Amino acid sequence: MPSAPRPARPTLRDVAAAAGVSKSLVSLALRGDDGVAPGTRDRIVGVADQLGYRPSLTARTLKEGRSMLVGVVISSLDNPYHTEIVASVEDAAERHGQSVVLAHGSRERGRLAERVQQLLDLGVDGLVVVSSWVPDDVLVAAARRAPVVMVGRTARPVSGIDSVNNDDERGAALVVQHLTARGHERIAHVNGSRRPAGLARAAGYRAAMAAAGLSDLARVVPPDPAALAALLDDDVTAVFARNDVEACDVLDHAVDAGLRVPADLAVVGYDDTVLARRVRPALTTVQQQRDVLGARAVALLRERLDGRNDDVHEVLEPRLVVRASA
Repeated sequence: MPSAPRPARPTLRDVAAAAGVSKSLVSLALRGDDGVAPGTRDRIVGVADQLGYRPSLTARTLKEGRSMLVGVVISSLDNPYHTEIVASVEDAAERHGQSVVLAHGSRERGRLAERVQQLLDLGVDGLVVVSSWVPDDVLVAAARRAPVVMVGRTARPVSGIDSVNNDDERGAALVVQHLTARGHERIAHVNGSRRPAGLARAAGYRAAMAAAGLSDLARVVPPDPAALAALLDDDVTAVFARNDVEACDVLDHAVDAGLRVPADLAVVGYDDTVLARRVRPALTTVQQQRDVLGARAVALLRERLDGRNDDVHEVLEPRLVVRASA
């Protein structure tokens, strides 16, 4: 038995006929033009919703030269920090009538490069990259097609790419200063990353330990279970983890080892994600300005679209959020 024909997609002409107005007035009303009376706009929007009308992305792109889509590429979905950055980008984009298309690459360089190309092929107006795993040559090639903003660090500035990131060295220093003020000297840093942000946090930790006269006690260990178990069997009294996810791993091992947090072991994370607020004890952590990171990324994209050609690299000041774990 043949399937029923798919109903025709409502058009701008259909909305105009149902509302008893011209196509041009419908177009103005749906764009939110100030020249349309509020009552008329509400009536036209109601008719459009009733008919199920949605503007054609292809038609809008051809007419306006912009798709009003922002592509966002993240390394993976398993760290809440990445998804919270996406949410902040989406909030900022929506304030300008833009929508977000998300892609992730599971920390695989080849897959991330493919996701960048796929988003560009969709016609996004610009890309926000929340991943240091995307190769520089891929970023440079992408910037020839659309503006690209990095949220986070790269090993070195990439020509033609804007960036906005947190001062990771400063964030690490805030942690060490807080812990030493609480009387801790044997402070270990859990960090196995070779990515730019991870390296910067490790460098900031070592520098702050040196400034406190504790260079000989500085230890950087990877987050694998064996290393964490060995670390907690040692005489450390505080652990600073590269991010909140790894800080939660430290908390798990502390519980298994029968250690009380913070009485026996102080634990500090980085990023101030939802995990920090939900674990017990609540996690002391370094807060990156996620809302500002997302808003600035969208603003930098829009500036590029409006003609700016010089590269902009912004570094935001972190702050330490003190909770029950340290």
